Amino acid sequence: MKSKLQIEQVAKILKLLGDKTRLSIIAILRIRECCVCELLEVFEMSQPSISQHLRKLKDAGLVKEERRGQWVYYSLNAHNELYVLIEDILEYVTEQEEQIKMIERSNPTQKCGS
Repeated sequence: MKSKLQIEQVAKILKLLGDKTRLSIIAILRIRECCVCELLEVFEMSQPSISQHLRKLKDAGLVKEERRGQWVYYSLNAHNELYVLIEDILEYVTEQEEQIKMIERSNPTQKCGS
């Protein structure tokens, strides 16, 4: 049985994910963790813009970060109480295979560190 969430929490998350870029980032992170330079391969926006979207997702507790050397990798926070809601929402979103392939083809972590 799923636990009930406060309406304020749900409204905040729905507003946050109402942004196409943030929803896409969450859908990508459902498949694999990414660093900012990998997400730059998918979105036509600047690194600061991607970082801003990630910060909002992190501040809401939906995304966590892990530093590895010079890179920070982002992944979904499965320990967040809203994770079940995120999983449910993503059931209605198309898979992001094409974006993942773009990331893997370009292998940006080889370029962004140099």
